[in-house]
Amino acid sequence: MKLSELIQEIRDGKHNSMLNELYGEDDLAFEQERYISVIQKTIDLFGDQEGCVYSAPGRTEVGGNHTDHQLGRVLAASINLDTIAAVIKTDDNKVRLASRGFEIKPVDLSDLSINAAEKNTTESLIRGVAAGLKERGWEVGGFMAYSESDVIAGGGMSSSAAFEVLLGTIESGLYNDGKVSAEDIAKVGQYAENIYFMKASGLMDQMASSVGSFTAIDFYEKENPLIEKVEFNPADYNIDLILTDVRASHADLSDEYSAIPTEMKGVAKVLGQDVLSRCTMADLLANVEKVREAQGDRAFLRAYHFLNETQRAKEEAIALREKNIERFLQLVNESGRSSWMYLQNICPPGAKKEQQVAIGLALSDCVLQGEGAYRVHGGGFAGTIQAFVPKAKTEEYIRTMESAFGEGCCYILRIRGYGGVKVM
Repeated sequence: MKLSELIQEIRDGKHNSMLNELYGEDDLAFEQERYISVIQKTIDLFGDQEGCVYSAPGRTEVGGNHTDHQLGRVLAASINLDTIAAVIKTDDNKVRLASRGFEIKPVDLSDLSINAAEKNTTESLIRGVAAGLKERGWEVGGFMAYSESDVIAGGGMSSSAAFEVLLGTIESGLYNDGKVSAEDIAKVGQYAENIYFMKASGLMDQMASSVGSFTAIDFYEKENPLIEKVEFNPADYNIDLILTDVRASHADLSDEYSAIPTEMKGVAKVLGQDVLSRCTMADLLANVEKVREAQGDRAFLRAYHFLNETQRAKEEAIALREKNIERFLQLVNESGRSSWMYLQNICPPGAKKEQQVAIGLALSDCVLQGEGAYRVHGGGFAGTIQAFVPKAKTEEYIRTMESAFGEGCCYILRIRGYGGVKVM
């Protein structure tokens, strides 16, 4: 079907059912116009040809703060904020991708070698996803596309993972009849980010984006993580899931993010293992002096956080399956306190004047007064905080956050039942 015909179908309401499932009825009109705009820009760039539209969601981490890189457990969910692309299949083996805010060079997939000059570029992710699929025996090929994203970059929602999953889903749909599993697409995305983009990362971001819904993941078996969907909709409990962008800069924080897995692995090495998921709390407590002497006190505390947090993520999933919302919220609050006290990813070392994440948590505590739950979200130090807010307090919560961080800093999230998907 030509792209112009897709636009007419959207206007005629023929895709309302899918759009409602992805974004909710309240946002239908906005999403219709958003999709029409992206498709029209694709037509303007590449002509009115046969095409289709794909989407991949951002994610929210609910449990398991900094556990995936130690092959621990997480609880995560895909959300209504996503990256979408209108796509035209080509036969020249080249990917021509345009995206709002980015200049992207064409990528020739006949060359899938690692290019050091492409480090930290979009081009590296395009090449890396194709290489990862090819290595796993799947077909890859060229396409032209225009994409836009409303996943907040640097907001702990994993905009890069959404993009990687989008690329994998497009290649799966265009060249493999949509048969590449969500799990394989996630692994390919991580591979592209680690090897081609040259950034260390765990697998949680890609897996949560690709699989969709609320998902409990145990990464203990690295190549075959245990993935279980968990039925949970905060709205069923009269709760809003809200992320607040505290609008703190991520500049110069790379060393702080890298230090967390480095220190955790350092402790694991002292205990005779490669990663902390192979260790127990008894192991750690039996070697307190040895760990402190070899790796320092902060590394000990971060390992202490991990060993509790990976168990906590498991217990959160159990609480949700048992519909024990009070227990779940208690565990979320415990996670938040552990991140602050032991993981220490709230304020960058030495920060005095600017402690935005800490301010957001303090204001959450003030508004919620023991109801709901709140915690740092994602990597920490900057980005976003997460709160489960009783709907009766949502207006006050947003007003309080906006007074500190500016209008539009809060996002009421909707859990999305689909990961990467062909929408139309």
